[in-house]
Amino acid sequence: MAISVFDLFSIGIGPSSSHTVGPMRAARTFVSRLAQEGLQQRTARVRAQLYGSLALTGKGHGSDTAIILGLLGETPEGVDVDAVPDLLAAVRDTGRLRLGGGREVAFDPAEDIEFRRKEQLPGHPNGMRFLAHDADGEELLAAAYYSVGGGFVVNEQATGSDRIKEDDTPLPHPFGTAAELLALCRDTGMSISDIMLANEQAFGRSASEVRGQLLEIWRTMRECVRHGVNSEGTLPGGLNVPRRAPGLYRQLGGQCDSEGLIKPDPPELDDPMRGSDWITLYALAVNEENAAGGRVVTAPTNGAAGIIPAVLHYYMHFTRDAGEEGVVRFLLTAGAIGILFKQNASISGAEVGCQGEVGSASSMAAGGLAEALGASSEQVENAAEIAMEHNLGLTCDPIGGLVQVPCIERNALASVKAISGTRIAMRGDGSHFVSLDKAIRTMRNTGADMMDKYKETSRGGLAVNVIEC
Repeated sequence: MAISVFDLFSIGIGPSSSHTVGPMRAARTFVSRLAQEGLQQRTARVRAQLYGSLALTGKGHGSDTAIILGLLGETPEGVDVDAVPDLLAAVRDTGRLRLGGGREVAFDPAEDIEFRRKEQLPGHPNGMRFLAHDADGEELLAAAYYSVGGGFVVNEQATGSDRIKEDDTPLPHPFGTAAELLALCRDTGMSISDIMLANEQAFGRSASEVRGQLLEIWRTMRECVRHGVNSEGTLPGGLNVPRRAPGLYRQLGGQCDSEGLIKPDPPELDDPMRGSDWITLYALAVNEENAAGGRVVTAPTNGAAGIIPAVLHYYMHFTRDAGEEGVVRFLLTAGAIGILFKQNASISGAEVGCQGEVGSASSMAAGGLAEALGASSEQVENAAEIAMEHNLGLTCDPIGGLVQVPCIERNALASVKAISGTRIAMRGDGSHFVSLDKAIRTMRNTGADMMDKYKETSRGGLAVNVIEC
């Protein structure tokens, strides 16, 4: 199985990779299949049915609007976020939409998108079905898809938990576990980022193209922070959560340089923890943008999208000799760790709770930072393990089904954990008691044991206790 770093880091929109990005991609895939099978011109009506976690929290995560955008042919990475309200209003006002921008069909969102909250498809908690009918009401095509986390979508043939589409691309340095990855580093004398760069070239990209695309990911992360610290107001959804990043930015007295980076002034000598406030700012800015449906980088999910940008900003502004080459090494190494989570456990909050989203992102960030700072491969693995170990058992309990409370603050705290994990690991020699593989296995087992109400259903934890109070 071959997974690219660009499968884990993709430019898209908020508020959720599994509940927004995934359904958008699934809807667009369904439209493409209609065209491929010669059925699009016969289609007069389409319907969508959401199951499990998608049905329970889909409204708060914008799953219904994402489906409309996907049916229109929009992509998460290409859609104009400023044009989305007008696109949705046109469909709702007319009761019509153009499939893939072409054939116009009847579509009433209130009737043609069903939230089947008491039902679940067998393959994964994030299941959905699409149906197409002709003018006489006869069914032309029906297909099921699963959004398995991080924007990954599989079809109905993908059975079992968190299966992804097999990619048989031969890699020069394949690995399935952290132990195998460390053995590769020892045998070849290569770093983890070197291993990943060589593997990425097997997908048909040159080394310079890989670097260029990773730096574009970093540019998008910077722009997300920049936009977040300059956007006042209240987040949508009904909880009336205020954006805090702009106010915190003013309190910290930051400034933007010529590249748009958010830079801290020299830290105050009487407040050694001021740097932590900046890390919090970076994470809040990204996750508030995500909650508002803005442009973000899935890293590896939208619910955890603020952690890696926050730690990267820390690397650039609070460490010596930081630069773009370090950013590339950071993201390649974080990608390697993310692949381990994707292959051996899950990055889906609906399957294993928030430990699979925020936990994996914190682990990825810790390992990436260690690599960028020149740590050994053993220290990188240790940093990633420490961050994951101390996010085990984290539930996914968004209030109102919105990626706001406790999700936004959770990203900030997980960013600090990642940096602390890196610092602990780099004070040692890389030897440690619990391996990353064992931490990943524990996360998977913990997720299996976790009650469904704590896995992105808004039926447990803060999601009900806050409302009851």
